[in-house]
Amino acid sequence: MNIKMTAPCIFGLEKPVAEELKQMGAKNVTSENGRVFFEGDENMLARANIRSRYSERIYIVVGSFEAHSFEELFQGTKGLEWEKWISEYDEFPVKGYSVNSDLFSVSDCQSIIKKAVVERLKSIYGVEWFEETGARHQIEFSIIKNLVYMLIDTTGAGLHKRGYRPQANDAPLKETLAAAMAYFSRLRPYHTLYDPMCGSGTVLIEGAMLVNNIFPGTKRNFSAQRFEQIDPSVWDEERQLAESLRITDTDFKAYGSDIDENALEIAKSNAERAGVAEYISFERADVRSFKPKTERGTVICNPPYGERMLTSSQAAELIRAMGKAFPQKHGFSYSIISPQEDFEELFGRRADKRRKLYNGMIKCQLYMYYK
Repeated sequence: MNIKMTAPCIFGLEKPVAEELKQMGAKNVTSENGRVFFEGDENMLARANIRSRYSERIYIVVGSFEAHSFEELFQGTKGLEWEKWISEYDEFPVKGYSVNSDLFSVSDCQSIIKKAVVERLKSIYGVEWFEETGARHQIEFSIIKNLVYMLIDTTGAGLHKRGYRPQANDAPLKETLAAAMAYFSRLRPYHTLYDPMCGSGTVLIEGAMLVNNIFPGTKRNFSAQRFEQIDPSVWDEERQLAESLRITDTDFKAYGSDIDENALEIAKSNAERAGVAEYISFERADVRSFKPKTERGTVICNPPYGERMLTSSQAAELIRAMGKAFPQKHGFSYSIISPQEDFEELFGRRADKRRKLYNGMIKCQLYMYYK
């Protein structure tokens, strides 16, 4: 069975998402703002959930159409083959969003879509009432400039929920974004990674998982595992395949430091749960006294922002201190995410490359130094 799917992502991560899906064997991979479309079979659906580092979740695309009125929305929804994915016992709640469209009332759209799906399934199954006691098939709609996409969520809890971080410090970095920072920094199995403001250890953990080919979803469950339309053996196959691709002979080493002892304890526990504790050393230290332990290194960090944990003057002072503490020398690269528009001026040198990324709702730049 060929399934059309889409992987939404943080704005700016479309390239890594598309690249990893192609590496997994996905077909017809195309990117849009904030999401990547692709096709594949049931194995591809499971594989994308288990292996994707940068996506937020994986949806089945049931169909798409244009709608300027509630009648067009109703008829367009009713015309789709919902019975391919929803049995007469399954639960199918509806949620979604509408942007720059004639149909701007989300609650009205929800009720019309629900009614249309019910009408379609009534005609297929010949029943008047749906108990919805079976597996949850979360229907999600997106309406952008009157183009409607009808989706079914296969993931459940977002893909950034890797399972290793039940506890985090204040303002933690999202796992998908931390993984993408490692990707953009071109982290390799022979590199040494540093995060001198490591907090709960997310950058170090995601870096270690990336270079050792440890896939983030091997130990968690997904909502589509309960879909009767997908053979359970598919998930077992894909988990075993993912585990078999793990690399065990890298020279990778990571060093994390922070001034907060409590954050370091959390980071150590998270690294243990993620199965990467052997690669990471932690110590209590101030970023101002950063001293590399190796001749070469990749530094990736997420300093506290004025908008979240420090005042703007404290955040500016910290960036100045980092500029002084991070040596400009051959073999060292730095990737620092910050919303500070005058970051380069404060840091004391212009970045070799910048990438626009969002940390939650905060518009940031990833400032990269590698010369």
